[in-house]
Amino acid sequence: MNILVIGNGAREHTLAWKIAQSPKLDKLFVAPGNAGTAAIAQNLPISAGDIPVLTKAAQDNKIDLVMVGPEAPLTEGLVDALNRIGIAAFGPQKGAAQIEGSKVFAKELMFKYSIPCARSATFTSFAEAENYVKQQPVPMVIKADGLAAGKGVIIATSQEEAITALEDIMQKKAFGNAGDRVLVEECLVGRESSLLAFTDGKTVTPMVPACDYKRALDGDKGLNTGGMGCYSPSEFFNADLRDSVMETVMKPTVKAMAQEGYSYKGILYAGLMMTNEGPKVLEFNARFGDPETQVILPLLQTDLVDIMQAVIDDRLADMEIEWSNEACVGVVLASEGYPESYRKGSPMSGLESVDSDVLVFHAGTDNDDKGQIINSGGRVLTVVSKGSNYSAAREKVYQNISRITFEGCWYRKDIAIIDNPS
Repeated sequence: MNILVIGNGAREHTLAWKIAQSPKLDKLFVAPGNAGTAAIAQNLPISAGDIPVLTKAAQDNKIDLVMVGPEAPLTEGLVDALNRIGIAAFGPQKGAAQIEGSKVFAKELMFKYSIPCARSATFTSFAEAENYVKQQPVPMVIKADGLAAGKGVIIATSQEEAITALEDIMQKKAFGNAGDRVLVEECLVGRESSLLAFTDGKTVTPMVPACDYKRALDGDKGLNTGGMGCYSPSEFFNADLRDSVMETVMKPTVKAMAQEGYSYKGILYAGLMMTNEGPKVLEFNARFGDPETQVILPLLQTDLVDIMQAVIDDRLADMEIEWSNEACVGVVLASEGYPESYRKGSPMSGLESVDSDVLVFHAGTDNDDKGQIINSGGRVLTVVSKGSNYSAAREKVYQNISRITFEGCWYRKDIAIIDNPS
C-alpha cells in the first residue's frame, strides 16, 4: 500500500514512524512533513490545508490510504474530498469533525445528550458576555468557539482577566473568526487526563490514557501552550475509571453523533477533568493529540495500518488491539520565546548521539541549504523513552535531552514527576 500522512508536527512524525513498521506498507509520503519525516518517508511540499492540491497529489502518487493528522484539514473536509475520488482516508468527515471545530457545537451536543461537562453560556455579543462575566465567580474559563491552534482557552483568575480575554477574542480578533462566538465556562477542579479511542461509528475502543502538560513553565506556571510534555499511561486512570469514562462519555458521544446524522469514524479524543462529581469533559478533539500521540503509539503493539483499515471498513469490533504494559514519557524541546514570538533558524547538534532505544520525534524542524537540521517552529522536538516504570522512562529522557542542543533551546524539567504512582 502507498500511504500518505497529512501534517508536519511531531504527531505526524510519530504516525509516520508507526505506519512505517507495517508489513502492508509499500511507499510512505508525508505532506508537508519535516526534517524527521524526510528520513523515513518522501515529503511532499504541500500545505496541509490545500485540499485541491492534496487530493491531486494523492491521485498522482497512487495513494491507497491517507492518515489526516491535524484538525484543520478535517474540519475543512479533506476526508470528504478524498472519499469522493475513491481514496480511503482515516478521520471523521467534515460534519463529524465539528465536535472539535466548534466548541459551541460540542457543548450543545453534551447538554442535549447528558454527557458530563462544565456549565457554560455562549455569546456572540461582547457587551452581553462582559456583563455575564461580571456576575460569575472566579476562576472561570473563556473559550473561542473555533480552532485556535490550542491557544483559544483562557483560565481567568479575576473578572478583569476574563474581560481582557473577551476583548482579545471578540474585539481584537486574536484568533480571527474562531472568536465570533465565545463560551464562558465554570472552571472545573480536579486531576486532568486524556482518553483517546478508535471508533468506526459503532464500536469504540480505548487507547491507553495519557497526561499532558499544557503550561509553559515548571510547576504548571506560565502561558498555555500546545503541550510541553506527556506521559502514558496515566497513573491514576485505572480500569474502573476508564470503563466509567467509556460508558458516560465516549460511547454516548459516538452514539449521539450518529443520532445527529454524523457517522463518527476515526479518533475521538476526550480531554477530561476528574472532579468530585466524577469525570467531566473539558473538550473533544477529532484526531490524535500532540504530544499524547508521541507517548501512546510507542506502546501500541498492533499494526496501526490494520486498525486504520478496520475503522474505515466498519470492522473495529473484530480487532484485538494490544498494548505494552511499560511506561512512556515524552518531553518537548521548544524555541526561545515560545509560545509567543520565537527564534528559529538555529542549527541542531547531538541528534545522532541519543541512545538507540530513545525516540526523537521532529515538529518544528527543517533542512537548510547546507543540509543541516534547523529549528523552524515553536515546539521543535519531542524526546521519548519507554521504561519499566515512570521513573526509569523519565530518567532516560532527560539524560538524552542534555545531548541535544540548538540556540535558545528550552524545556520543562518536571515532566512525569509522579508522587505516588500505582
